[in-house]
Amino acid sequence: MNEPAVSHSYTELKSGTTYSIKLLRYFFLLTDWGIIAYWLITALNVLPDEYLFKDYHNPILMSWNWSFLPLDLAVSATGLYSLYLQRKSDARWQFLALISLVLTSVSGLQAVVFWTLRSDYDPSWWIPNLYLLLYPLFFIPKLCVAR
Repeated sequence: MNEPAVSHSYTELKSGTTYSIKLLRYFFLLTDWGIIAYWLITALNVLPDEYLFKDYHNPILMSWNWSFLPLDLAVSATGLYSLYLQRKSDARWQFLALISLVLTSVSGLQAVVFWTLRSDYDPSWWIPNLYLLLYPLFFIPKLCVAR
């Protein structure tokens, strides 16, 4: 059986729904490079203490934060690689994009749940993590239909 051809400026999904790959590309670039920048800034310890989350220097909370590193690097690696594959007209980009979106949402969910359990509602940590949790939910159903 022949699979339908994939257009790379816009993708026509099997359901007939059209969405902009350009929009997904912007979200991936912002998110994936933002995650990489966050971890570089964290590793270099360049933020002043007033920008760190509450109890940041507590060893348990530092470990909790660093426990996200492998997940976040997987988010960035799969997202950026999916963009590379899409530019090369390789249909596997959709599968990697879906993985990246699911991992991104999971990362945001884990952080939001943690801050909820601690009753810590600092917007400087909630806003980025709600972004990570929610933006993928727009694209995940569309990529699932495309598969």
